[in-house]
Amino acid sequence: MRILIVDDEPELCAQIASSLRRQQYTVDTAGDGAAALEKICVEPYDLIVLDIMLPEKDGFAVLREMRAAGVSAPVLMLTAKGEVADRVKGLDLGADDYLHKPFSMAELLARIRALLRRSHEQASPWLVIGNIRLDTNTRRVSLGNRPVPLTPKEFSVLEFLFYNRNRAVSRFNIAEHVWGDAFDPFTMSNNIDVHIKNLRRKLDDQSGRIIVTVRGVGYMARDEQP
Repeated sequence: MRILIVDDEPELCAQIASSLRRQQYTVDTAGDGAAALEKICVEPYDLIVLDIMLPEKDGFAVLREMRAAGVSAPVLMLTAKGEVADRVKGLDLGADDYLHKPFSMAELLARIRALLRRSHEQASPWLVIGNIRLDTNTRRVSLGNRPVPLTPKEFSVLEFLFYNRNRAVSRFNIAEHVWGDAFDPFTMSNNIDVHIKNLRRKLDDQSGRIIVTVRGVGYMARDEQP
């Protein structure tokens, strides 16, 4: 797996690259948008970590030009602003995920794993754990041969858990991905717990065999297949 890190902060760039190399990824780096585009045009990257605030060309320009050139590698955008408008613009231009600075290296690595896994699953719209099948195209879920009606938010929570299968995700990360900035941090935990309870009931998983509670962290979709 080859990953490109694009950031004009040398220390952060080196730290990310070192962490990824310890995970056995092949890593290239670029310190500005123009250098990034040169590398992207030469190397077939499996994933690109792209900062928004860059010299020469900003992250939006890099993203726009690479998508126009037909480069489909998943892009994880880094933003220090955390503004909704920036996230919307990036997603509209073709970004696959975003992460606010400052961030933990553990979360960055988890996001990268999820995007790489998702890109390899794109040939099929189905996410499957046990007898639960989730169609990411039609946003429908079935339990065996029986359709399971879910609310849009319930589907989004389940989809996020399935994309991160066998990895614990925090309640905050679930809320951030499903509700964006439109969640109340004071009621977030209870709200997510209610959605999880409803999902377990609808999916006949009241014992939490598949949607597992991870104490002190949040939840995990457990895939028991080897």
